Amino acid sequence: MYARCGRPEDAYRVFDGMQHRDVVSWNAMISGFARAGLFERAVEVFKEFVALQCSIPDAGTMASILPATGNAKAEDILFVRKAFDEMQFKELISWNAMLAIYGYHVKAVELFLRMEKDGIGVKPDSVTLATILPPCGELSAFSVGKRIHENIKRKMMLPNLLLENALLDMCANCGCLKDAWEVFDSMSARDVISWTSIISADGKHGHGREAVDPFEKMLGQDPEPDSIAFVAVLAACSHAGLLDVGKCYFGSMTSRYHIAPKAEHYICMVDLLGRAGCISEAYDFITTMPIEPNERVWGALLQACRIHSSMDIGVVAADSLFRLVPEQTGYYVLLSNMYARAGRWADVTSVRSVMANKGIKKLPGASIVELGDRLHTFHIGDRYHPQSEMIYQKLDELLGRIRGMGYNPEVEATLHNG
Repeated sequence: MYARCGRPEDAYRVFDGMQHRDVVSWNAMISGFARAGLFERAVEVFKEFVALQCSIPDAGTMASILPATGNAKAEDILFVRKAFDEMQFKELISWNAMLAIYGYHVKAVELFLRMEKDGIGVKPDSVTLATILPPCGELSAFSVGKRIHENIKRKMMLPNLLLENALLDMCANCGCLKDAWEVFDSMSARDVISWTSIISADGKHGHGREAVDPFEKMLGQDPEPDSIAFVAVLAACSHAGLLDVGKCYFGSMTSRYHIAPKAEHYICMVDLLGRAGCISEAYDFITTMPIEPNERVWGALLQACRIHSSMDIGVVAADSLFRLVPEQTGYYVLLSNMYARAGRWADVTSVRSVMANKGIKKLPGASIVELGDRLHTFHIGDRYHPQSEMIYQKLDELLGRIRGMGYNPEVEATLHNG
């Protein structure tokens, strides 16, 4: 009662005074702290429960700890996974909770594949599949997502708006626009998430003009576009260079739909203006914004300044970023590249010296490749993969062939004083 009324400390006083606690007591206390946003306290009680071994964690325990894990440290998630692995009987809700705890991490996909094998008598339901499809999309694990889609059709689980939106999102994030449109066109009902997903899918994969079409169809219908739908279409306009269309949509947000622009909309507009080469207009737009410009607003401007070699405004953007996020590597690298492109090598040396003095290092990017049931991770120049020699031989062969077809690599990010 105390926990559900938002008074977890009072609940804990009752809990602490109990001579005997069963799994229901522990679950109620974990859930009470998590529901109140006291995530560290929830994890502490969970760890105490597991350590004392006074009862066995059950599906309710997993569901109770779930809200706390979105803010939990990596070692806390490892602890929860250890407790999950030690559970003798894993009900479907426990599997679903553990998948949700992992979020978009590769471990979610690995756990799901294990569930097809180890979950004796447990069959994935619509919640399971809607939970695992987004990480499949985020990790480009399309073959796993495709198998899930086939399983959904075989079991005749459609129509199901939750599943269809998850399928649409997965196909879009894997770059499979044809499949995404097939899902969208086959839907008997669509909500604002469905429309936003297909708009975003076209936009993020370079089909900005095509993204405008579903947005136009959405206008005047039920549901009307919401704040997130406008982010999707503004981003699509930015990628396609549709400056006037983007400006029109931004204006209609407030005039027609009475949606107050948020930071994400301002970021899109700065990016739209910047990509179009309107650097001064983008800077003026930032200075007249009714909200304080954040890191991503200045970052969009700095990126545009790098593309269009606008040094003066670029330095202003970089200076604002260094005040907001002094340890963010990427912005130092962007500024260094701008100076290098302009041949200002003394300034390049100065930026790199600041990075060295602050102990800032450029973190390598990573690529993930799906093969069979495994996801392989690669960093630039690494030799850790057991088949690295064969991989580099094939890469050299491919690079030779595409150079012969006229390919010239983009080397701006690796400029140096020659």
